Amino acid sequence: MHCLCGEQTSELKVEGDIGADPIWCSQCGANCDLEEIPVSKELKRELREWASMYGEWTNWDLDKLIPNGVEMENEHNIQGAKLTEKVHGVLKGRYEIVFVPSIMARSYCL
Repeated sequence: MHCLCGEQTSELKVEGDIGADPIWCSQCGANCDLEEIPVSKELKRELREWASMYGEWTNWDLDKLIPNGVEMENEHNIQGAKLTEKVHGVLKGRYEIVFVPSIMARSYCL
C-alpha cells in the first residue's frame, strides 16, 4: 500500500483520533483509508465503531475528563488492543501492525 510518504509501507498502526480512520502509516504518520486495508467488512465495521468512540471520556467544552473518564479510556485502549490483534492476524506477513493507545486521561492526571 502506498501512502503520503510516497513509499510502499509495510508498517501500520492502529490508533484512534477524532474524525479519522483508525489505521495510520507508521513511517510518515498519514491516515490510511480503511477501505484500502485488506480486512473483512466486519473487521472494518468494528474498527470504525471503535474509532467513533474516541474521546468520549472528555468534555471538550471544558477540556477535562468526564466522571469515569479514566476507566472509559482504559476500556477503549483494551478494545483497541484486541482489534489490533485481529488486524495483525489477517495481515500477518504483509504488514507489521502496532497499537498506539490513547493517553488523554493520563495527560489530565499529571
